[in-house]
Amino acid sequence: MRYFSIFLLTAIGIFIIDQAIKDLFVAGYYRAGECIDLALHYNKGVAFSMLSFIGPYLKWIQALMVTAILFYVLKEGYLKRYAFPVGLLIGGALGNVYDRFVHEGVVDYVAWHCGFDFAVFNFADVAIDLAVAWILIMVYFFPEKEKA
Repeated sequence: MRYFSIFLLTAIGIFIIDQAIKDLFVAGYYRAGECIDLALHYNKGVAFSMLSFIGPYLKWIQALMVTAILFYVLKEGYLKRYAFPVGLLIGGALGNVYDRFVHEGVVDYVAWHCGFDFAVFNFADVAIDLAVAWILIMVYFFPEKEKA
């Protein structure tokens, strides 16, 4: 129960923070900078707008994928070891999927334009990337001890 609580509170917290920040940009917040612009963008695809040709079906595919990942994690008992990073992952993923249903595209707002001019992302993307890095580090550098 403790691990599920950590997971659930993390996922809910990430989702709430993500949506609160996105609401600022949907309401019109804008700030230009030398290397980073904070400006509203809608991503109709996935990373770097890939798969945008799938259109309205993408939100359903992603919702199904998030559900499948969550089912697998719960079924296999991974919350015991990865409660916090899985909460980051699911919270961020749900934030982006929610955007697809409400805004017909993911609300992105951090536009990096120093050296290259195509990376636009949001808080949920950072949470997802952090979760994946955290899990990979745990798997490869801190493997579970074998039970004898």
